[in-house]
Amino acid sequence: MAKYAYSPLSVDESQRKPHRSSHSDDNDNLVNERMPMCVGVCVLLAIVYVLSRTGGDVTPPKLPDPNENVAKHSSNLDVIPEVKSPDVIQVSPPNVPDVIQVATPTTTTTATATTVTTDSDKCEGLVDPANLDMGAIRSAAFAKTPPHIIECSAAEAGASQSACHLPSSTRYEALQQKGATLWMTGCSGAGKTTIASALEDILVKEYGKHVYRLDGDNLRTGLNRDLTFTEADRAESVRRTGEIATLFADAGVITLVGLISPYRGDRDAVRKRHEDQGIKFYEIFLDVPVDELKKRDPKGQYAKVASGELKHFTCIDDPYEPPRVPEITLPTHELTIEESANILLTKLREDGILEGAPKLAPPGLPNPDGDEVVDCHVPSHLREERRNEAKTLPKVRISDVDLNWLQVIGEGWASPLKGFMREGTLLETLHFNSILVDPFNLTSNAMRHERKTEFNEFTTRQPPQRVSMSVPITLSCTSFTKDLIEASGKKEVALVTQMGETVAILRDPEIYVNRKEEIVSRMFGVIDDEHPYIKHIYSGGDYLIGGEVELLDRIKYNDGLDEWRKTAKQLMEEFKEKGADTVYAFQTRNPTHAGHAYLMKSAGEDLKKQGFKKPVLWLSPLGGWTKSDDVPLDVRINQHAEVLKAGTSHPGGLDPETTVMAIWPAPMVYAGPTEVQFHAKSRRSAGASYFVVGRDPAGMKGSNAAIAHKDDDLYDGDHGRYVLQNSPGIGDMKMLSFVKVMYDTTDNVMKIPDETRMDDFISISGTKMRLLARNGASPCSATNIPTDLVSANCIPSGFMVPNGWKGVVDYYKNVDDTERWVPWSIPRIEAPKDVKTKTTGRFGSTSFRLTHETYNSFWHDIPLRPSSGGANIINLVTEIPMYITAKMEVSKELPGNPIAQDVNKDGSPRYYTYGTTFFNYGLIPQTWEDPDVKSNGYGGDNDPLDVIEVGSNQLLMGSITPCKVLGSLQLIDEGETDNKIICIAVEDVDASKINNMEDLERVKPGMTEKLRDWLKRYKTSDGKPENSLASEEPTNVEEAMKLVEETHQRWRVLCRKEDVTATVRDEGFSLSSNSCRG
Repeated sequence: MAKYAYSPLSVDESQRKPHRSSHSDDNDNLVNERMPMCVGVCVLLAIVYVLSRTGGDVTPPKLPDPNENVAKHSSNLDVIPEVKSPDVIQVSPPNVPDVIQVATPTTTTTATATTVTTDSDKCEGLVDPANLDMGAIRSAAFAKTPPHIIECSAAEAGASQSACHLPSSTRYEALQQKGATLWMTGCSGAGKTTIASALEDILVKEYGKHVYRLDGDNLRTGLNRDLTFTEADRAESVRRTGEIATLFADAGVITLVGLISPYRGDRDAVRKRHEDQGIKFYEIFLDVPVDELKKRDPKGQYAKVASGELKHFTCIDDPYEPPRVPEITLPTHELTIEESANILLTKLREDGILEGAPKLAPPGLPNPDGDEVVDCHVPSHLREERRNEAKTLPKVRISDVDLNWLQVIGEGWASPLKGFMREGTLLETLHFNSILVDPFNLTSNAMRHERKTEFNEFTTRQPPQRVSMSVPITLSCTSFTKDLIEASGKKEVALVTQMGETVAILRDPEIYVNRKEEIVSRMFGVIDDEHPYIKHIYSGGDYLIGGEVELLDRIKYNDGLDEWRKTAKQLMEEFKEKGADTVYAFQTRNPTHAGHAYLMKSAGEDLKKQGFKKPVLWLSPLGGWTKSDDVPLDVRINQHAEVLKAGTSHPGGLDPETTVMAIWPAPMVYAGPTEVQFHAKSRRSAGASYFVVGRDPAGMKGSNAAIAHKDDDLYDGDHGRYVLQNSPGIGDMKMLSFVKVMYDTTDNVMKIPDETRMDDFISISGTKMRLLARNGASPCSATNIPTDLVSANCIPSGFMVPNGWKGVVDYYKNVDDTERWVPWSIPRIEAPKDVKTKTTGRFGSTSFRLTHETYNSFWHDIPLRPSSGGANIINLVTEIPMYITAKMEVSKELPGNPIAQDVNKDGSPRYYTYGTTFFNYGLIPQTWEDPDVKSNGYGGDNDPLDVIEVGSNQLLMGSITPCKVLGSLQLIDEGETDNKIICIAVEDVDASKINNMEDLERVKPGMTEKLRDWLKRYKTSDGKPENSLASEEPTNVEEAMKLVEETHQRWRVLCRKEDVTATVRDEGFSLSSNSCRG
């Protein structure tokens, strides 16, 4: 018979030659091609039979070695141990035919069959397995088998078969986990099965992951049943297991393999198989000394080896090759089972295996909610283009609280939210405290929260992922703004702050009704009309605007604290730089004392015990709006900075090497259990896996208007923590709970009290701390700490870092000096003022004053008209530049009549809330609307004559602008006449085309109606009734100029320039200017 060689088990059918029976050479070729298959079948049948028998008394003939020209299975071992086998095994394979029919495909349409006759003595009778080298047979077969067998037309020759299957990324995203293999290798008794079982238990029960464990027990009862413990069979066992693990992992299963797998080369081959398929492979070495294994000996095998009953035992008299560079080494004799399992769990977390999405965060840190890093800032190279675009868009006023929320959205703290909530998103938030997302479009629901809400069409498949979103993030507007947007025909709007800064563009606005009562009832679950944030919601406009935002630049507050403000993305990078393998966040709304420090440091130590090497603390002070009696932001930040400076030198200090301080920008809404879910979720968006939560998080006491809890906690102190632990969409985030700590007078350290010596401990509550700070308490003696700290007026030295305590004392002793503190993140900007003016105080505060460098008084010293110009040209002093809603006005009472911030009845700064001013607003100097002069039955409003300038450009505060009078409107405001002169700046681009109100309507259609609407309704957003107009039609130029002259004459009377005997109401006015009574 001609020589033959083993062919591949599977070949490309197109490469086969058609059978030709008429030529002997072709027959020989066919025999050469088919003989290995025949022999292989015989061998496998023989093995099956041998395994089914215990022996025999017939000596079998020796089977010729069909692999004499094939290289033996190689190994990197110097010595291959001898494998014992039964002396004689009777093999009688049933039903093995002497002739095996082998079908040979041809290139014709009909397949032909060839009969191959083999020597009967090759497959019948008694066979000695010792003469069979199955390892060599397998090696030869593998050597002839192509590495990639073509299964489908989508994969080219030699290409991966992944082209024929669902992409792994899609599978992983749908399963919400990635496939990986953890290959645990080590000597018998090292703990492979035990640790794999513990890890499997955690992953399946606690994390709901798809996991399967492969080990000797479940493999050798089926897949590897035909294998012995020879070197070759062990190699085959590893190979088969590796192939199965590769398939499992490719299917998205976290596969735990526990095999001794003693030979390094075999394990490396499995690793390569995984790497070739792009599948994560972890080699885990359970490194335990043999002496320790002998002590454990769970199956009694080491004892059998010692007694000689068991030979060729790996790690004793058979070799074991330890991994050279394993991903993880577990000295299980030094670790508990839980610690070992947690080390593996931590690694899986770090590498994002427990998440189906691509890893976006640094190793060890979680992906943001929705598996998307949200950053809504316009790229620097597009900023100028976007700013120019914003100038052309309708303007939407946002309050300082809205600005806080805009920062939350734009910097990624509310991921996957990219804008103010649309109606559908709001409904999901209110009713489920979460939203459904489809970040990878698995159900064709991608970007569902970036589309206008559709109530008549519903998706056929629900989005697959639920993420936490418990607090409504909405932007309210008035009917004025709604009408402005709808009339503009634009699909974008510009967001403008109270101080007139355009900070963002909102795309594709969705305007819907602001159902305030529904929002309040579902969000808070309590009835308290004096609750500060409930009042804020009710004070909003009647409509909400949803849409995605683009921030034109980073939001800066210029309050000296911006260095502590970082985006979620920046924080992730800082955690990465510190080498964090996990982050735990601690939210603060008060100064940090040693008790807080103890809890934070203890939490870090607990995380290390769980297997983390470098847990990093995120000291996360709340920076957005807070109620008026909370500790101001700058007091807290400066005190925290002292805590970091003190480091580990003081029990109240924190190690700056393992701590990051960064302001969290969201407003505080005091919604208890609802709000704390957002606190936790938002921290996860920046990389935190753990959130420290105390008693009554986000709660407060009810006001006297509360129905059920007057002057008592609105929420039960334990409810917040409970709800948070069980909230939908919280995912894998874990909670670290507060415990009660007290001051130990024996060592001056805050700690958990020892119940056996409670007399040594002092409780220092927040109330007591505030009282001591107000009293200016100084440090107590370190060796004689009184039990009554208030009477002694001292504070224990270990309670708070010394410089931090000084700052707290300074605040409480000067708490009424409100202008000194930064209560929360409120933008501080320079007033857009004329170059000939100067300021004192802070713009936007009640301390602000703007004066002119040339004129002593804006009211009295600036002339009524410019030195040149027509008869209808007057001087306009700008008080409120266009787009600014801070109510600025010339003070009649203050010396020099500066421009100052108007105030509400409670003394707070006053702002227009109806919308963004679309005009410049000011006064005509040397005029006065006398309350004793009646018009339509109402007296004047006792102010200079107001002016609305309707040009296209913003005029600077304190500027003096020649302005062409066009007409006027008379407002009846709270029982007074309040005339408004309408004019256009002489230098405006449209001034030459506009000479009266008719021209104004022709050049700027709708302007008159907008003015009427504003004047009548601008106070309604503050809960006040509408004003009325004496006439819906504005006066003409002549009538308006007559009004100017009349009020100028009344000013002259006020200043004693005429009719000096007349009685005027000048109570409290500053009239000492040279041009008045000076």
